Amino acid sequence: MTSFTRKDLILLAMLTLCWGLNWPIMKIGVREFPPITFRLLGMVGALPVLWLAARMQNASLAIPRGKVAALIKLSVPNMFLWNVLMILGVSMLSSGRAAILGYTMPVWAVLSGLLLFGEKLPRLAWCGILCALAGAMLLLSSEFSQLSGHPIGSLMVLLAAAFWGYGTVLVKRMPIEMPTISMTFWLLAFSTVPTIALAVAFESASWRMPSAAEWSAVVYNALIVFGFAQVVWYRLARNLPPVASSLSVMMIPVVGVFSGALMLGETPHWQDYSATVLIVIAMSTIMLKPRRAL
Repeated sequence: MTSFTRKDLILLAMLTLCWGLNWPIMKIGVREFPPITFRLLGMVGALPVLWLAARMQNASLAIPRGKVAALIKLSVPNMFLWNVLMILGVSMLSSGRAAILGYTMPVWAVLSGLLLFGEKLPRLAWCGILCALAGAMLLLSSEFSQLSGHPIGSLMVLLAAAFWGYGTVLVKRMPIEMPTISMTFWLLAFSTVPTIALAVAFESASWRMPSAAEWSAVVYNALIVFGFAQVVWYRLARNLPPVASSLSVMMIPVVGVFSGALMLGETPHWQDYSATVLIVIAMSTIMLKPRRAL
């Protein structure tokens, strides 16, 4: 398995902080604002940022011949479905709970490789999958047991994580010879088209000017999440095996839970703590390399 370089580890720490803090920031953005439109504003705002960054790096934005369809195929699970389903789930759940469910992604990446591409799965990874499933079911049972619970929101975030996991495997299996920042630009650009259609169809009647807090959340997503963290993620996803690159999400749900408690006053329950432990264990088991026999 390819190892992380020192630069990868530094970027990994920055990615963890940026994405972890974004869960309560997204919750601030969608409390009273249409969620798909909120996500769309961040996506559209990131496009000129990525374009300018690519120009400053002298990275060509030209799409290699015959690769338009491949880019569109990668954009659907990695950008469009992940972002739309995830932000709808965040609008229904606490930010910490959404983060825990969203970062079951590595487990879905392993299952995608197993079921769709015939990759071999170590015995230890099966234990991890069971732990992640137990954690997700624990949170779902908690949502069903509350009169104000939102099991649909939990299911949406789980489905988003499944699509992202599948997309992570595709990124490695569909190599495209172009700079990472350029690939990120086009994946984002292609995904904005169906997102605009959804926002117009379902949320245009609720459109208004965002408040100062909502604008701040949009700007953070445009500059930090899409303009920086997304590029870092694709660097890891392209250069490392899917399981190894998924290491970058191990601590993000923990950061999401506790930053939500600090920033929004959310109160994690025993189910949240237990699910966090189970899912971190799950991600650890699927990333451990089995020892070779001596």
